[in-house]
Amino acid sequence: MSEEALNPNPLLAPWLQTQLRALLAQRGHAWLLSGPSGLGQFDLALALARAWLCEQPTADGACGVCGSCHAVAVHTHADLCVLMPETLSLALGWPLDEKTQDDLDAKKRKPSKEIKVDAAREAVSFTQFTRSRGTTKVVLVYPAERMNTITANTLLKTLEEPPGAVQFILATEASHQLLPTIRSRCQGHTMHWPSHDAALAWLAEQAPGEGKAAARPTPADLLTLLAAAGGRPADALERLRDGPSSASAQHWQALPKAMARGDVTALSDMAPAQAVDALQKLCHDVLAVRAGAQPRFFKASDLPGGKAGGSGFMALGAWSKELATTARTVEHPYNPGLMLETLASRARQALAAK
Repeated sequence: MSEEALNPNPLLAPWLQTQLRALLAQRGHAWLLSGPSGLGQFDLALALARAWLCEQPTADGACGVCGSCHAVAVHTHADLCVLMPETLSLALGWPLDEKTQDDLDAKKRKPSKEIKVDAAREAVSFTQFTRSRGTTKVVLVYPAERMNTITANTLLKTLEEPPGAVQFILATEASHQLLPTIRSRCQGHTMHWPSHDAALAWLAEQAPGEGKAAARPTPADLLTLLAAAGGRPADALERLRDGPSSASAQHWQALPKAMARGDVTALSDMAPAQAVDALQKLCHDVLAVRAGAQPRFFKASDLPGGKAGGSGFMALGAWSKELATTARTVEHPYNPGLMLETLASRARQALAAK
């Protein structure tokens, strides 16, 4: 069945529904869903967990109407343990344990960006409790690369030999960062890229402002934003939800030449991590064009000019390495304004080299 075929679960993108159907037809107590960001790892993992817990599952997934499906939808299912960083739990509305919530409410500390070892220990205890309903319990870990070595090792024994009917789903956007012992104890599933047409059709359906013609994105906007996301539909949808699609698309198209001028205002509405990501895409495309290849994230006409080879090519290569280094430390508490100014200045220097 193609990605464009009728989707029995309208909450799931068609290409994810196809993968869900295939996964449900296989056996295994631990799955590792891996691939780059924006391909729907968490959505697929949650749909798989919902199907395993459903009271009336089908080959296409959960029924969506039983008590178990409702409990998953409102994040209260007693047989589902979701392990994720506290920052992500807060963003997605998944409940934290009482002590953690009290500490955060009292501002005793900031929410963690890692999956903490205490949470992993609670997950191990969870697997040992009697099921409250149904025939299985599920532990969902996302993003799995946010487990440090201690956290991962805490789960390792239970992942290898779960007590009773316990199933694991680990979803990751950086499988290379996982311990080899974690990867080896899971059946792997590589996320599928949707076709370009399927991704565009889905974006048009999901775009904010549906039913309001003036607010709906144009096909050109969708093409620009999907390219900006590297063809990853979930990342493109996030851009659509950040603001008016036409403004977002125009801003992206103007970014390369703004950076060639060193105009920091083009980065002013971005967090440092977003700015570094945008500049890495720009650097990639300028290098590609100067090497005689096609750009991936921008139109060739939107990129600043330059000759192939020579010192300009070397300057871009050095800039690419600098951006990769910066990306590893961008979450540190630097002064955001000064950092953006530095990034814009460095971009202008690299793009000006001939």
